[in-house]
Amino acid sequence: MRYSITVGLVALSTLAWSQKHSSLIPGTPSKADDYFCTWNIQGYLSSYVTSPAQRAEMTGDNMFGKSRFQNWVSFYPKIRKDLIFVMDDSWDIPANENSGDNKYLGWVEVDTSRFPGFTGPPNQRMSKLVNAVKAAGWKGLGGWICAQQAQLVGDNDTEMYWTQRLLTANASGFAYWKVDWGKEARNAEFRKMLTRLGRKYAPNLVIEHATNERFISIGDVYRTYDVENIIAQPTTIARIARVLKYKPEGDAKGIINCEDEPYIAAGLGCAIGVMRHPFVGNLPNGAIDFVFPPVGRNLKLRLDEVVRGVRWHRIALPFGVGSDDYKIDDQNLQDKWKVGYRDTWGPAKIGDTLKASAPARVSRGLPLPIVKSDNPARPFVLSSRYANGAIAIATIGRGLNHDYITKKVNVEQQINDVKHPIGVFGDYLSLTLILPQNTLLKGYQIWGQDLAGDTPVNITKKVIVKNNRITLPGDLIRTVGLSAKTKGDLSDPGLVLKFEKR
Repeated sequence: MRYSITVGLVALSTLAWSQKHSSLIPGTPSKADDYFCTWNIQGYLSSYVTSPAQRAEMTGDNMFGKSRFQNWVSFYPKIRKDLIFVMDDSWDIPANENSGDNKYLGWVEVDTSRFPGFTGPPNQRMSKLVNAVKAAGWKGLGGWICAQQAQLVGDNDTEMYWTQRLLTANASGFAYWKVDWGKEARNAEFRKMLTRLGRKYAPNLVIEHATNERFISIGDVYRTYDVENIIAQPTTIARIARVLKYKPEGDAKGIINCEDEPYIAAGLGCAIGVMRHPFVGNLPNGAIDFVFPPVGRNLKLRLDEVVRGVRWHRIALPFGVGSDDYKIDDQNLQDKWKVGYRDTWGPAKIGDTLKASAPARVSRGLPLPIVKSDNPARPFVLSSRYANGAIAIATIGRGLNHDYITKKVNVEQQINDVKHPIGVFGDYLSLTLILPQNTLLKGYQIWGQDLAGDTPVNITKKVIVKNNRITLPGDLIRTVGLSAKTKGDLSDPGLVLKFEKR
């Protein structure tokens, strides 16, 4: 369901926009471990015909070239400096080796047949590539890592093998290892070893783990893993809820990367692994893009929400598991998607119904939000208090039948104070912030700003303040939270609030 930004909303002309008040969003890049990953742009170029064809698209020409569907380093200009550019499967493998069992898997060296302009010893090749990506405006460069030692070296000392590659990463400034499948993918001891050696030999390198939720305890980042986009939101929320119980071991950070779900990331304190890209429409061979199908959310027309989620991390950084201060609703909501033609990359057939359930509400560091609705199509509602005191609240729409439903409801959230920024994501009938009973709210100005924009607006007169309750009408949230939207973008609203004493 879509809503017009011009009908029934607070008129933009009635709001006190300020060219003098500084932006509510810091200008310095986020320190979060957010990234853009190339796997789906590789798939798009290959029309997803085969996995080897998808791997073959991981080339320097595609990253830096100027032809159609190339120049990947030009993506996301507004947030490029906040994101690590992560090259996916086969960046480190000869261009003619694209099978899923080739002897180079796990080689972890820049391959000159894919990157012919990047020559020299391993350290030098990688340094040149890191510098080229940074020169294009990205925060850093990372890569997909097969969880195994390359077969071409035969039996070798495992720790020495990975130490050498970590030293190369450290010397070149390589920023991120996305450690995925491979012979050791589910081997906890192998992943512990990588983390331990990384701490010693490449302390600035972020090593991400996946494949088993218990691995969140042993490293910096744990990725919730691949999802089908038509049921991605409940699947991702459920996976996050399952890992909140774990405790980091030693100096592990235990940060959750919930992949390409920026509003879920904001609502639950997670990092973002962006997979969507700006090449809209059918695949080059004319077929419907079944990874980002033009039904439901139509994610490739929702790039603004990526910008908003990533820029929120300039205000509040993702935080790891380990605290017992989280709450998970006993009630689940279930999305049900009736599969149409090329809706999914999975095995489901046309007419099948895909189902995915997740807790209706999840919170971290806050009481569960109160949802004033029992409508079965009501949204998931998420909230978190971040380590620096900032608060985020998000409503997440539903995939039902064969549509994406953004059912507006009244939401209430108990908070302790208004000293810190508050992020509001999604659609609402209203959002009420409930402060302790003895809180005095007189003398405050309330500012709001679209997280995709740079100009704050004084919304004091549009917010309803009564005793210890602060109510933002849903129309106000939508007006301000979409005020910097890109033409044609379908993203839900996302804004930041700031309370200032006069």
